[in-house]
Amino acid sequence: MGRSILSHFLILSNASPRSISSSRPSGVHLSKCWSRTRAIQPQRRRRIGDNLRCLCTVAVSEPSTSETSSSSVKKRIVSGVQPTGSIHLGNYLGAIKNWVDLQNTYETLFFIVDLHAITLPYDTQQLSKATKDTAALYLACGVDTSKASVFVQSHVRAHVELMWLLSSATPIGWLNKMIQFKEKSRKAGDENVGVALLTYPVLMASDILLYQSDFVPVGEDQKQHLELTRELANRVNYLYGGRKWKKLGGRGGAIFKVPEPLIPPTGARVMSLTDGLSKMSKSAPSDQSRINLLDSKDVIANKIKRCKTDSFPGLEFDNPERPECNNLLSIYQLITSKTKQEVVEECGDMNWGAFKPLITDALVDHLHPIQVHYAEIMSDTSYLDNILADGATKASSIADVTVNNLYQAMGFLRR
Repeated sequence: MGRSILSHFLILSNASPRSISSSRPSGVHLSKCWSRTRAIQPQRRRRIGDNLRCLCTVAVSEPSTSETSSSSVKKRIVSGVQPTGSIHLGNYLGAIKNWVDLQNTYETLFFIVDLHAITLPYDTQQLSKATKDTAALYLACGVDTSKASVFVQSHVRAHVELMWLLSSATPIGWLNKMIQFKEKSRKAGDENVGVALLTYPVLMASDILLYQSDFVPVGEDQKQHLELTRELANRVNYLYGGRKWKKLGGRGGAIFKVPEPLIPPTGARVMSLTDGLSKMSKSAPSDQSRINLLDSKDVIANKIKRCKTDSFPGLEFDNPERPECNNLLSIYQLITSKTKQEVVEECGDMNWGAFKPLITDALVDHLHPIQVHYAEIMSDTSYLDNILADGATKASSIADVTVNNLYQAMGFLRR
């Protein structure tokens, strides 16, 4: 899940996320409103493309204890990471560490998006191993299977079924405007780019809509894809939901719940150790650019020792001329669970010679328990297999209902 969707849905915070809620009702009524107004008020439509505009009212609020405990039904969240087998600090701090907090408040489904991993050339000999390694790291990082379902995307076939049904309702123009497709196809060249790279946002929409998700953890690089998901949910609700579905024997109303994004209270993405303006990424050619969760103490120390810094005196957050300084301080803040002010008071007068050993020790201390737990899990692969099988069964029980409803609403002969 290199891209988090879920990689595709990155968060950089260990605090409770906030929701951006729409000022308009979701579901079929919203899509009807969108359809009626698109001809006379084109300026009010959300635009899918380079100049993305969201019509959501940015009303930011943190879920209170009373809100989550007043109902016996928890809100649902889905998220995931591609199976590379080498999850790095950006994946962990941006997504997985937050899942540990989310699973205590929400109904959570976390999965390894192996179908997304084949949109670009990949090693067939490593895909299966990388998938299990990634799942084991989920658990080692603190995902609790008594609270969250953990499974492999391809083990729930409804993902692909729903993607095909959604593809029939997705305008090609929406996909042509997706920024990530433009960037990656330009780098790889037309002859090396498969159709899957163009259509994977539809699979991502399937991943989300399949489980009637209330919220989706999302990072800056995935906001556009979530907007496409929301547009597609509204479009399908309008085309096939409501009275049309009821006439076919369905319950009527909205087929899909329109998900809202969850954003972190603060901060941006975890950036590269070699370039403070680039995201920490699995696809970066140099391993020096990232801290992998399974890196040894010596490797971590060497990477921090050689990471890019600057010649300014002292250390500070949020100086645009010092992106590497801001990135390293942010990482230190997150892995130590300190406040920004506490980090400033502790480190503001330090030089790099004093700070680098400090952040190295903090990283080693934080990652060591994860590495020990990972080794324990991998020593008993049957345990991991059972966890993934159970997660897929639970996920399928939700997904099959959604797919069957859409088949019915689209007029297919019932099985």
